Amino acid sequence: MVIKVFVATSSGSTAIKKKQQEVVGFLEANKIDFQQMDIAGDEDNRKWMRENVPGEKKPQNGIPLPPQIFNEERYCGDFESFFSAKEENIIYSFLGLAPPPGTKETEKSDATEEKSDATEEKSDATEEKSEATEDKSDSKDEKSDATNETEAHTEDKADEGAPEEAQSGQTPPEGQQEGEEEHAATGEEEEKQAEGEEKEEVEEQEES
Repeated sequence: MVIKVFVATSSGSTAIKKKQQEVVGFLEANKIDFQQMDIAGDEDNRKWMRENVPGEKKPQNGIPLPPQIFNEERYCGDFESFFSAKEENIIYSFLGLAPPPGTKETEKSDATEEKSDATEEKSDATEEKSEATEDKSDSKDEKSDATNETEAHTEDKADEGAPEEAQSGQTPPEGQQEGEEEHAATGEEEEKQAEGEEKEEVEEQEES
């Protein structure tokens, strides 16, 4: 990729000449390869520059003034855009070039990447925390279900024991039942004995 700087070498404007010199001098000082395209002595260059500068960058009369900067056929900007990029240390991004190692723009790019990585790590940590919270919530639900099952089992056991207690309360103990039976048998014998004695007394009276 070649940087093209369109200039007017025979321009009568001191301001234009100063701007052109600043752009060219900066590129030379930073050893950035470029081609200087003169629009004053080459009508093709003048025509190409005017046709390829975007409409929003053209003045009201529609004729853009040099210097105008391109990366091959991609428009980079005019002097004002170049100056702003230089002040912000993003000149290589402005030119569409990869910044060389050790430049401020590289450090800024690395810092941006580190910040992005830190943001991703923070996001991952947040997701892990969210998953841990969900696991904890699931554990609480399982514990609650187990508690409910235990309570239900206890209630079922209590319901099973109630009929047994009721049945136990209605049926007298075996010893008590046997005693009642013996008492009834003794009563019957006493009645028989009394009837026999009465019968003997009657017989004795009849004989006398």
